Amino acid sequence: MLRIEGNAGRFCDGVSRRSFLQIGGLALGGAALPQILQAQQQSGKGSQHKAVIMIFLAGGPPHQDMLDLKPDAPVEVRGEFDPIATSVPGIQISELMPRIAGMMDKFAIIRSLVGAQGGHNSIQCTTGHPAGGNAPQGGWPAIGSSLSKLAGPVDPSVPPYLDLSHQMAHDPWNQKGPGFLGTAHAPVRADGESIQNMRLSEADSDRLHSRANLLGRLDRFRRAADAQLDAGQLDTFTAQALGVLSSSRLVDALDLEREDPAVRARYGQDDPDVLGYSHDKGYQAMPSRFLQARRLVEAGVRCVTLSFAHFDWHGNNFGSARKVVPLLDQGVAALVEDLHERGLDRDVTVLVWGEFGRTPKINERAGRDHWPSVHAALMAGGGMQTGQVIGSTNRLAEVAEDRPVHMQEVFATLYHNLGIDVATTTIPDHNGRPQYLVDHREPIRELV
Repeated sequence: MLRIEGNAGRFCDGVSRRSFLQIGGLALGGAALPQILQAQQQSGKGSQHKAVIMIFLAGGPPHQDMLDLKPDAPVEVRGEFDPIATSVPGIQISELMPRIAGMMDKFAIIRSLVGAQGGHNSIQCTTGHPAGGNAPQGGWPAIGSSLSKLAGPVDPSVPPYLDLSHQMAHDPWNQKGPGFLGTAHAPVRADGESIQNMRLSEADSDRLHSRANLLGRLDRFRRAADAQLDAGQLDTFTAQALGVLSSSRLVDALDLEREDPAVRARYGQDDPDVLGYSHDKGYQAMPSRFLQARRLVEAGVRCVTLSFAHFDWHGNNFGSARKVVPLLDQGVAALVEDLHERGLDRDVTVLVWGEFGRTPKINERAGRDHWPSVHAALMAGGGMQTGQVIGSTNRLAEVAEDRPVHMQEVFATLYHNLGIDVATTTIPDHNGRPQYLVDHREPIRELV
């Protein structure tokens, strides 16, 4: 095993700079990289590169202040924001989202999402299944893990499932792993410290000396590994793991210094302290991650998950929204515009949602509380029929009044866009029992 450590130090988010690469026991989502590669080969490859980018809005975004405004509701419900017209006649969204409004023809809004369990947990947004219940031994896999199992990698040097989410202080918000599929299909986490240690970011003499030393040690390790491989002492998948580490494809995709500055600027400025405590707890507003997601799917990643900010606004709902929602608006609009400009809009599906909605009635702290009865989502790309609103809520945004859409129908739609038929596709669990991906197996008919 090779273990290479960097110098100690800290980034602005308080995370230690010390990181390492381990070959043989390389920790990517808790799995050894050769094991990941072996499982991926056994699953085979899909004939086309379809992808999903899922943006998780931890805490439950207020649907009444973003995508389902009720200007005619009583003052204690309607809130402080006005609806604005969009590029699609008859569709209005929040004044805080002018960029998305200007390209609404490229988006679809679901205003009648039902089936939320109600807990502060990312599990339904990443697996489609509620926490607990009749989950198989090991738990349900995240969609990226299922995709890793079913489709495998597009490129041997690029993992099929990558998680760009920040590590959040409230652990249930962190992205779910492979469940019963095992660590071979866990997401690769490209966290900040790992990326910094894979690229030259400073040019002082000490750093250059350290880099030279690192390269020398890697080179010596590779020569020794090549000799072992020639002698039949290394298996094929360990050799492939070395290829992943030596390939620049993944690191280059994550390196925004390689991006056109004009494109980077379109996504907006990162704000790790958007709510005053974000960078200490991992609730950061980082639209640059959206750009990384686009670059990753171009490089061959099949599923990218990422978190954005924090929406559990029991107090100061409107002040928080004024800070967070415009950043989300700019970043998501730039991502979807980018996908269309690059001809990826039919192949890449974008989903933006949280675990539930917020109470219609504003509380005494000018906040909104948990409301699992109904919430909203924003979708784009995937070759879907966009420029429409699906479903509606009653006049107070309390319940789905027209066309309730179960959260699992969203998953069925994602899988449909990926070329996977959830009505027939199963994955065996630990006991060999075939498990369907979701229970609600019809994609949203209005979108497909």
